[in-house]
Amino acid sequence: MTLGFPDGFRWGTATAAYQIEGSTTADGRGPSIWDTFTTRSGLATGDPACDHYRRYREDVRLLSELGVPYYRFSVAWSRVMPDGRTVEPRGLAFYDRLVDTLLEHGITPMVTLYHWDLPEALQAEGGWPNRELADLFADYALTVHKALGDRVRQWTTINEPFCAAFIGYGNGDHAPGIQDEGAALVAGHNLLLAHGKAAQALRSNGGEQEVSIVLNFTPVLTDVDDAAHREAARKFDFLHNRFFLDPLLGRGYPPELLADLAHLGTLEPAIADGDLEIIAQPLDVLGVNYYAPARAVPLEDPEADSNCPLPGLRGMDVQPPRGELTSLGWEQRPECFTELLVWLQEHCDGLPLVIAENGAAFEDEVIEGRVHDEKRVRYFADHLAAVHAAIERGADVRGYMAWSLLDNFEWAMGYTQRFGLVHVDFETQERVLKDSALFYADVVARNGL
Repeated sequence: MTLGFPDGFRWGTATAAYQIEGSTTADGRGPSIWDTFTTRSGLATGDPACDHYRRYREDVRLLSELGVPYYRFSVAWSRVMPDGRTVEPRGLAFYDRLVDTLLEHGITPMVTLYHWDLPEALQAEGGWPNRELADLFADYALTVHKALGDRVRQWTTINEPFCAAFIGYGNGDHAPGIQDEGAALVAGHNLLLAHGKAAQALRSNGGEQEVSIVLNFTPVLTDVDDAAHREAARKFDFLHNRFFLDPLLGRGYPPELLADLAHLGTLEPAIADGDLEIIAQPLDVLGVNYYAPARAVPLEDPEADSNCPLPGLRGMDVQPPRGELTSLGWEQRPECFTELLVWLQEHCDGLPLVIAENGAAFEDEVIEGRVHDEKRVRYFADHLAAVHAAIERGADVRGYMAWSLLDNFEWAMGYTQRFGLVHVDFETQERVLKDSALFYADVVARNGL
């Protein structure tokens, strides 16, 4: 049986600047918080990563060879504005060349303006807890749009503000590596404010742009259907999923969530008059990132240690995943993907959806120059079937971006996790199409499974 997708469905792949570009000091690029964080922590760094800054033409040819018509990539703020304010023409010119090369190969560029790589100069001014960054981000967005907006129609302001705020400033596992739950909440609000101001700036420059933001969603599961477990699930869901979604939809922060976080005493004072109106700029599409669900349980002792991204969210914990896992330890539940998309269709009043990221890390098997990744092929097949099931149930899903085009720098995990459709030898930079790439090319060619 063939599972056909709607006519005009957008098939693509996605990457992020710091994960693939390398060349972290080339052509005037300034340091980002990830350069500082990895160096300070003694971790692997994003240089050379996939050396995409110098090999972008080769990577675009790979996209063309696969027949993938859309490519979602991010612009590095620290490459375009090394100090967060002043334009570096050589850095901006790289993205100009990249866009032209994509268009020459018949590939539609989709630009993400922020994928976690804040200029270190702005972190020195307080980072995202500093409200001024919202205005600076809008200036940066307008600068990039003036350079590329004549050819780029699809614009994403921010990728996964949850990770930038709560993992960067809350538990400190990501750059800038700060552990301050109160500051993390303020950072989350300021990231939403930055999105709203950037959306206004993009639209002020004219053109027929499509404006979106990308959120990472984690459906929450429980083993027991009782009041305590339902409350634990609610707390996780409201923090992880609805903290960012509801203000974007014009509903403000859920009152229950504000009550959950009131003891930290930072979020509500950070919300100035008019902020919620700015955040709720109309979205043309919502970007959806999905990888895995989480399992919530209640905690009798609210002061007990928790695996929650903000341990200060009292009274709940996250259980270890179970069943078949990816190499990163993520639980595989494609049916949760279907339910998430159907819920979003209802909760967002029919707002169109695009899957901005979906994929999995697995070990590759290299035999005589071929790269076999059966588990990744199965993951994509199962999750694409889940997307199809959601569409059949009425979800207005208009595209799917596979994560990721290339094996790359996987943030705090360095080069230990491979998500790519294309195998990258990080010593030689040789690229080899995996079985999953050939599978995905066939899906794209037939517009279905």
